[in-house]
Amino acid sequence: MKPLLLGLILGVCLRAFGAEGNTHPSLPIGSPLPEFDLPGVDGKNHKSSEYAGAKVLAIIFTCNHCPTAQAYEERIKALAKDYQNRGVAIVAVSPNSPAAVRLDELGYTDLGDDLDDMKLRARERGFNFPYLFDGETEAFSLKLGPAATPHVFIFGPDRKLEFSGRIDDSEREANVKTRDTRVAIDALLAGRKPPVAETRVFGCSTKWGDKAAGNVAWREKVAKEPVSVKTADAAALKALRENADSGKVRLINVWATWCGPCVSEFDELIETQLRFRHRDFELVTVSAQFPDEQPAVAKFLTKHHASNRNLLFADGDKDKLMEALDPEWKGALPHTILVAPGGKVIYRHTGEIDFLELRRQIVPALNAITPWAGMK
Repeated sequence: MKPLLLGLILGVCLRAFGAEGNTHPSLPIGSPLPEFDLPGVDGKNHKSSEYAGAKVLAIIFTCNHCPTAQAYEERIKALAKDYQNRGVAIVAVSPNSPAAVRLDELGYTDLGDDLDDMKLRARERGFNFPYLFDGETEAFSLKLGPAATPHVFIFGPDRKLEFSGRIDDSEREANVKTRDTRVAIDALLAGRKPPVAETRVFGCSTKWGDKAAGNVAWREKVAKEPVSVKTADAAALKALRENADSGKVRLINVWATWCGPCVSEFDELIETQLRFRHRDFELVTVSAQFPDEQPAVAKFLTKHHASNRNLLFADGDKDKLMEALDPEWKGALPHTILVAPGGKVIYRHTGEIDFLELRRQIVPALNAITPWAGMK
């Protein structure tokens, strides 16, 4: 793994070990289960009382965006399946405030952490357990104090906390040696205390609502980054499209200031750049306007904080533009292509972008270049 990539992942995840201090302490062992009443991905609210008949209740704090949490999704499904007829309730809760999640923390996911995105994730991944959202008030999460996602809290028959910690000891399932959550559940089902009551956890830090101010400050900072636009001739655009030596997944968007769909999607294009730019990714915008319109193009780009790479075609001949950049393009705006290192087009679209569809092309393309630590 590249040192920079590892550092970025650790920067997102290491706070789980307390490197930045845990200002929201975890519920002590022996404490009673706080009551909850939370919306789920099934459109219903779920209360703690509906699990009163379970011998064991495992609350697993997890989320959509965290790569570590993603690595454990199938294992949580396996827990739900393996214990569903043994009196164990598995309930997943997302503790994250969507307002506290920075765009650059979404570089390993197609979905964010709001309830609508949780519904999409649950349906597409076939979740067989309740998945509840606590990101609006975090009232329940604050009482349990998950340090990271994932973080498991297991309550026994008397609904006292008996275990707090990890699902197991490795993001990579093939490397797992200790299945801590299963060991704790099996002990409680057998009428015994878990042999280990607490473990460390590892994953992305919980995005508490008090981090929202930091998110705002970050957005203000990136909005001040310098913006520029340079002219590019047909040869330069052909080289851009060939993507021979960048080593990056390159998103190229052709647009114009007078194109309504171009303008309406432009801010989300910039957000896409901010999501993925710390990985092997770059956004390049290409204005299809005439070279003498550069001042208007520059004004628009500055207004929209486009600190990515921006080009203006240096020739008024639009046929040359199309031929150089994408011979399959018929000329309508906006036009977008996603190009892998070496020039293979892995996404091509004319018209407004479906950004979820686009992210679902970007993420696997990036993972093919630099897999994150938990990938098999």
